[in-house]
Amino acid sequence: MQKLAAELPEGLRDPGFAVLLRRIDESPVFEGNRARVFFRGPETFAAMMEAIDSAREEVLVESYIFKDDQTGRSFRDALSRAVERGAKVRVLADAFGSIATRRAFWKEMRRRGIEVRLFHPVFPHVLLQPFRDHRKILVVDGRISFTGGMNIGDEYRGKDEWFGYWRDTLARVEGPGAAALQRVFVEDWDFATDEAVNGPRYFPELPAAGRHSVQVLESGPDQEPNSIRELYFAAVLAAGRRLWVATPYFVPDRGLLDALRLARLRGVDVRLLCLHKPDHFLSYHASRYYFADMLAFGAKVYEYTRGMMHAKVVLVDDGLAMVGSPNLDNRSLHLNFEVACVLYSPDLVADLDARFQRDLEDAAALTAEEFEKRSYLQRLKENACRLFSPIL
Repeated sequence: MQKLAAELPEGLRDPGFAVLLRRIDESPVFEGNRARVFFRGPETFAAMMEAIDSAREEVLVESYIFKDDQTGRSFRDALSRAVERGAKVRVLADAFGSIATRRAFWKEMRRRGIEVRLFHPVFPHVLLQPFRDHRKILVVDGRISFTGGMNIGDEYRGKDEWFGYWRDTLARVEGPGAAALQRVFVEDWDFATDEAVNGPRYFPELPAAGRHSVQVLESGPDQEPNSIRELYFAAVLAAGRRLWVATPYFVPDRGLLDALRLARLRGVDVRLLCLHKPDHFLSYHASRYYFADMLAFGAKVYEYTRGMMHAKVVLVDDGLAMVGSPNLDNRSLHLNFEVACVLYSPDLVADLDARFQRDLEDAAALTAEEFEKRSYLQRLKENACRLFSPIL
């Protein structure tokens, strides 16, 4: 058994937050980890490559998007080197998210000894099935793990001409907490392939690697209630001083919107950082519909103007942060398979706080007065897109 945190984390107004999450998801808090957060693609991918190149037993990769481009091919080559060293390598990609990836790319990976599976791969099933595997996970030898918002593709390194600079967030966890992300992958592999993954190379006993406590939550359409939706809701309720959220898409359900309004009435500093340059028409304009509500009850809303804002981060007071794959929209909170890492560490929260404030320097603040001046056509687009909110 990996070592669990003996005490509740410090820094929260509500000291029972971790216990609440345990009851929601049956997910323990693992202590003794060394965690770090990354904010840009080049540094993130370099750290992931370094971890893959250290693999001796196994590499597990799960990604919503895995592209056949320079970045995807560099990952393929690193995974191939791991196979040559005798490591077992498995890749699970979502069939819809990776729909543009050529079959020849997957075939070449298999030829090199990499086991590849696609989540919901059969046409027209992939088009009719609304449930997608939106998780991003890398686990190396059961001891080093990564999760966050980054898929595998050139745009996540800032190489897309349309978006340019790409802002994302990903967490690296080394130590006992890696077992939680390994377990999520193993369950997903079993679901996608009907192949149980077991053996001595999985879930090794891990010594403490640092002083950070982490908790991993998974969610999907097979859950009732949805764990990560409850995590968002619990975070709003637990916030005593501040609740800062970075998400590209903001399409909340009525309950979450009411909870955010009540947080403002309690005096909580509620800030929302979203994208400015749209990549999905429906989600972008539906989000702007809800900006009006947020501004009306006094929340601060910002649009990131430097490039693409793709990070999924929640900061609660000074002792809790969430980094993961879910957006704050109905698709992530009800239809997708998602994963989130809760970090109980004031120093990690401080890192994320500093980055959030730096991002605000590259963002445009919206005001209720100016937002009310938007055109009739813009309001029409927002209302029309809002009708699709249950699937966005």
